[in-house]
Amino acid sequence: MKKYNVIVNGESFSVEIEEIKPAPAKTAPAPPPAAAPRMPVAPPVAKPAALAAAEYAGGGQKVISPLPGTILKINVTVGQEVSAGQVLAVLEAMKMENDITAPRDGVVSAIPVNVGSAVQGGDVLVVL
Repeated sequence: MKKYNVIVNGESFSVEIEEIKPAPAKTAPAPPPAAAPRMPVAPPVAKPAALAAAEYAGGGQKVISPLPGTILKINVTVGQEVSAGQVLAVLEAMKMENDITAPRDGVVSAIPVNVGSAVQGGDVLVVL
């Protein structure tokens, strides 16, 4: 046993630590484990917020999430006219609020996320 003094938040504690010796080596190595049979892998399921570009093939500019986070506010509605720089939504990421702004003037044609939605970087937040 080894004895140490440890200071935590200005208070001193005396601790003993037991040194564990490695077990002696075996004389014969164990046989390798048998390989497990391969199981088929299910295809990934897309999240509702992670809308594919093909879904908006009819046109419109997608405003995407720059990083993963949670939608705190949605400041626009479908059919609303917006101007460049207007805050469309607020995204919380790493305990910081990030304003998601309109890249250009336009009309909101879709909002595929809701308040409280968890989104990944690259997910579509608003379509103009």
